[in-house]
Amino acid sequence: MFDHDKINFEVEKFSLYSNVSGLGVRHHKVPANIGVGLRRVDTQEPLAIVSDSYEITQYITIVDQIEEALNLAGLDLTDAEFTTNVYDNGARMELVAKFPAHAQDIDGTGPVIPQFVFRTSQNRTWANNGMMGLFRWFCFNTLVNGDKLAYAYGRHTKGFDAVAFGAKIRAASEYVSGEGLTQMKGWYNAELNRDAAITLFTGTLAKRFDNVRRKHVANKVILSNLMKTFDNENRHVHGKGNYEKYGIQMKGSLWTAYQAATAWSTHVASPNVKRNVHTTKVLREDAVKKMLVSPQWLELEAAHGKTTWGSATVNME
Repeated sequence: MFDHDKINFEVEKFSLYSNVSGLGVRHHKVPANIGVGLRRVDTQEPLAIVSDSYEITQYITIVDQIEEALNLAGLDLTDAEFTTNVYDNGARMELVAKFPAHAQDIDGTGPVIPQFVFRTSQNRTWANNGMMGLFRWFCFNTLVNGDKLAYAYGRHTKGFDAVAFGAKIRAASEYVSGEGLTQMKGWYNAELNRDAAITLFTGTLAKRFDNVRRKHVANKVILSNLMKTFDNENRHVHGKGNYEKYGIQMKGSLWTAYQAATAWSTHVASPNVKRNVHTTKVLREDAVKKMLVSPQWLELEAAHGKTTWGSATVNME
């Protein structure tokens, strides 16, 4: 797929030194809390000065997850185009993929070729920014003309997870590849307001049994994480992206609820996760599968055709 030869290098941190004249000390080590250098391991070429807490994500790690997601989605790669661009001797990277075999007419004005675009950097000039969808044009400020199905946006030190992003790309790829296409299109067009989303997650993924009250209640931590992702998905997928403040959208869709659920199921690399990460991921993926056949989800699916699903009945007892 993408050109691995162009990204076949690793990046590492290194200590910085300053020259001090008149004190008999030629090289003085700069404290790490002030900053450290970032360089290519193969050429030793400096790329940037970053904080010591900067989290390095190697380009190959990101590309491996993206390629795995695209392979698992069952896309028809006939005449597919994959472009790998590396700038400033490796400081910045851009990926573009086009899938003409899945061209669709989304608005009656002619076919649109599904695209995947992603860019990132090691010198912090580009944030992690990726999109998958059917659009005629896009800008990396997250505005698109067409349907954006998946996105990632954020600084390297703000929780970018290559595995979670790969899961979102796979879901979006399945949307355009024809696997469950009719069903997923229904999810994309099925509006769902925040109250209904809260009810859905409370009765499924964020459901826990309170031994004091002897009834099922919401796991507030899980519910909060799910709703934060749901709000961000709505902002970027159905809203105006970075041109819109967080929390403006009061409704989304079954698609963004599904994306929130899959992001939660794969983003398990956290100090709060006590179990083995792989085991936790499997358990969460099973929970998402159960949600998709739950009475709460099926009720919302069956209501397809209405403008908005404002509530869902959940028996929590």
